[in-house]
Amino acid sequence: MQLENILWSIEDGVGVATFNRPKALNALDTRTIGELSQLLDAVLADRAVRALILTGAGDKAFVAGADIAQMAGLSPLEARRFAERGERTLARLEGLSIPTIAAVNGFALGGGCELAMACDLVYASGRARFGQPEVNLGLIPAFGGTQRLARRVGPGRALEIILTGEPIDAVKAKEVGLVLEVLAPEQLLPHALQVARKVASRAPAAVALAKRTLHAGLAVDIATAGELERQAFALLFGTEDTKEGLKAFVEKRPPSYRGT
Repeated sequence: MQLENILWSIEDGVGVATFNRPKALNALDTRTIGELSQLLDAVLADRAVRALILTGAGDKAFVAGADIAQMAGLSPLEARRFAERGERTLARLEGLSIPTIAAVNGFALGGGCELAMACDLVYASGRARFGQPEVNLGLIPAFGGTQRLARRVGPGRALEIILTGEPIDAVKAKEVGLVLEVLAPEQLLPHALQVARKVASRAPAAVALAKRTLHAGLAVDIATAGELERQAFALLFGTEDTKEGLKAFVEKRPPSYRGT
């Protein structure tokens, strides 16, 4: 990969992607969105990566939003393409079979808030700020923010955040259900790594099907969702990892999962 705006490392099955445009508060320009898409290609191709953490360089921003300077000159058609590219990339992130964690270390506004919401788990430092301030620019969210925010915090709270354009702090974000835990800045990444390593140690097929079943179930009625769950449960009995997990439990030893 040729990455300029994202730092990438892998250790113990956990990939860490750090958005690295601190002078621009790690804002998402076209190049950075393209690099994220490229990184997702690499993650999909590398079975050694069993969990993914996203965070921001510096102590001010996770991702402060889309690059306003780049957006200012767009035509309606160009704006549509920009929105499609961003939403398509975040949909790919959301659809990964491995667990994804946003370690929000500062501003997560606009596209940054949308990026965090495309992750499975969101943890924040006490310095974090979340918001969808697009209305202040005469715009609305364009990378899925109206939809993901409503599903995270409910339509009423989502409308309040979007229509006022005012950011909320990390404590409020946890209160409304946008964030799972608020940590001291120096504890944020270690906590995210601890959770990522724990999930990465589980059977990959079980993790992937748990994610897929949960998301698919939210889009259908409860009876259909239950059937999806039973199908996924039964399917896992054809994997070597499930056999290993059950055998290890009976033999009272830690399982050794190989992703098969």
